[in-house]
Amino acid sequence: MKRLRHLIPLIVAFPLLAQQPRSGNPPEEGIPVTDPLVISKCGTCHTKDEKGNLSRISWERAAPEGWEEAIKRMVRLNGLSITPAEARSIVKYLATYHGLAPDEAKPVMYLAEHRIQDETLIPNDEVRTACATCHPIARALSWRRASDDWRLLANLHTGLYPEAETAFRRRPGPADAAGGSPRPDGGAPPPQPVDAALRFLGSAAPLHAPQWAQWAARMRTPKFAGRWLVSARIPGRGKYFGEVTIEDAGQDEFRTRVRLRSARDGSVIERTGQGIVYAGYSWRGRSKSSAPAPAASSSAPDSFAADYREVMWFNPDQSHAEGRWFWGEYQEFGFDVTMERASSELTVTGVDISALKTGTQSNTVHIIGNNLPAQLAPADIDLGSGVTARRIVSSNPGELVVDAAVAPDAIPGKRDVSVRRAVLPLAFAVYDHVDYIKVVPDAALARLGSDVHPKGYQQFEAIGYNRGPDSKINTPDDVDLGPVDVNWSVEEFYATYGDDDKEFVGSLGSNGLFTPSSDGPNPARKFSRNNYGDVWVVATAKNEKDSNGKPLVGKSYLVVTVPTYIKWDQPEVGQ
Repeated sequence: MKRLRHLIPLIVAFPLLAQQPRSGNPPEEGIPVTDPLVISKCGTCHTKDEKGNLSRISWERAAPEGWEEAIKRMVRLNGLSITPAEARSIVKYLATYHGLAPDEAKPVMYLAEHRIQDETLIPNDEVRTACATCHPIARALSWRRASDDWRLLANLHTGLYPEAETAFRRRPGPADAAGGSPRPDGGAPPPQPVDAALRFLGSAAPLHAPQWAQWAARMRTPKFAGRWLVSARIPGRGKYFGEVTIEDAGQDEFRTRVRLRSARDGSVIERTGQGIVYAGYSWRGRSKSSAPAPAASSSAPDSFAADYREVMWFNPDQSHAEGRWFWGEYQEFGFDVTMERASSELTVTGVDISALKTGTQSNTVHIIGNNLPAQLAPADIDLGSGVTARRIVSSNPGELVVDAAVAPDAIPGKRDVSVRRAVLPLAFAVYDHVDYIKVVPDAALARLGSDVHPKGYQQFEAIGYNRGPDSKINTPDDVDLGPVDVNWSVEEFYATYGDDDKEFVGSLGSNGLFTPSSDGPNPARKFSRNNYGDVWVVATAKNEKDSNGKPLVGKSYLVVTVPTYIKWDQPEVGQ
């Protein structure tokens, strides 16, 4: 009740907040709203001016997920009555005409793709404290706002979330009642985190930007129908190649048919789905398996039989796309995908290998492409310096199988692959020695689960590295050699006396998939604790050794914690 009493004044005043007067700064021009449904549903609280602007809305731009989240907040706090079909229509309009330009969206696509990664967009500790304490900075940077609107957002955070005030402001010092602590030299105290964040966001994510002005003029109807060549990779499963056929369903919506083949074992994945495109480039879709999966595999958490969600970024000329197809209760499983529009031209899309060792002979290399010529000679195939295509084993329009040899003195590093004039840059690596391995991700999170709350799994991979041209390991020029064969194990991460987490947190499969235990309490554990804990995930190379003849070893830090009890989804965005 105490929390509810805190929210009541805000809920009552929320419609007025939408009309709050601007600061003394010259007002920025808004973006008029022209869609009748948006005006009808939103105009009750967001007043319309003589220029067609709706308060707040006309001074904001956002990715589809941002607008969908805003609509849900209006339903929860303001009693907005809206159907799923109306919500989809409103999100479609706002994410297109009050959205982000491709160049603005690309740096933060990892948020919509549900990728877990270290963020590099945070400029300083003040912004980290104010914004990234509770959510990724990409969430804020998925919006563009007028300067006054960024400040209104900060006020909303303070009203909705009492803990925001702790993140926004330092505790006052003895000589500075306004906040912060006095500097030893008597100068002004450092800015409050919220003020530093607002300055950063006002500069990095303004309402009006050249990218958006250019894209608003350049935006055109997405014409994605046709055949697309796909290169995909899933951690723990390797590379996949194939094609997607896209059919136009009208009003920027599409139907898809997918066929992928594993480069590792030749298994085939077939799927059908649909997608919607926002702002002429931003794809959100879903797909289902179109072929029955074996009962044993369909029940596995990483089963390809699951329903996928798709997030793709299409480049402005509509010839290339990249993104992620993902599934799982926490979207922890997924393909990294690139697509190229098929044409009548010869195209090379991938190779099945990641690396070749110097001095090796009779290496079988599968070159994947489109319209590969029937009549080819080894001289038509260039595998880079020191690598020779000795003969063509077999060929068809979609694949060449080549027998290749690597010179003993070949220079380590990445190689391009070309077939006549078609080139695939940085297709594979050449190395003389695997100098170390990394387990990726190097820090990870898994979640316990039960019949009520789903488990969160974690897939690990061991990646080999060559020391690179400077002959030093762990430097920027080190060469990624792709996955290496390893034995997986779990070791205790000693954090407390008598640590026993290793025995209870879960199990690690031979393919690097970690399966967490059920949530507790567990009577078999000391104090009947839950099965949470932290451990090392260890990869020991089967064939690669260090200078002392011992197997190479890599480690990742894994935290196994409780389930996420509140889940967020975007059904209106993704079909």
